[in-house]
Amino acid sequence: MRRVDAEDPIPLSALQHWSYCPRQCALIHLEQAFAENLHTARGRAVHALVDEPGVERAGRTRIERAMPLWCERLGLIGKADVVEFAADGTPYPVEYKHGRRRQRRHDELQLAAQALCLEEMTGKPVHVGAIYHHSSRRRREVHIDAALRAEVEAAAFAVRAMLREAKLPPPANDARCRECSLIELCQPKPLAEHARYAALLKELTAP
Repeated sequence: MRRVDAEDPIPLSALQHWSYCPRQCALIHLEQAFAENLHTARGRAVHALVDEPGVERAGRTRIERAMPLWCERLGLIGKADVVEFAADGTPYPVEYKHGRRRQRRHDELQLAAQALCLEEMTGKPVHVGAIYHHSSRRRREVHIDAALRAEVEAAAFAVRAMLREAKLPPPANDARCRECSLIELCQPKPLAEHARYAALLKELTAP
């Protein structure tokens, strides 16, 4: 397991991974693990539409694709799928996702992190952005409110703490695991069963 320098920038994608499952985040960003499944393949196919850097115009709006992002305050780095700049220079980030809207705010967290980067880079406030769901071919507007900003900061600090500690969090072993491409590497069910039996044994042998 590699040690991560405390000053290493954290990829924006790590915040989304952490929000979904801390163990998944650690496997990807600490142990450099990766495995493909249908969901990751679809995600790569959708992002291929916007992975080529480029600039175009639509009226008075400048559109940048695969735009590099960073936030020195939080130590974040990454790129935005699409950023639309209004005539006054105000950025509007658009994150591409292949699937439907999730119940929890994993994708919104990633979009908000992009907004914080853009605010620091441009000096312009970013109050709103959008998630484009490729399955429905529709945009969903997201307000970058105070609560979402706080979630980004909390996730950034939590990921950095995990990388410093260089220790895998315990497995979730719940419904999230069924869609995770790392399930074979993670082994959530056997590890959860082992922990349960170890706790039971400790209870039975306690004086």
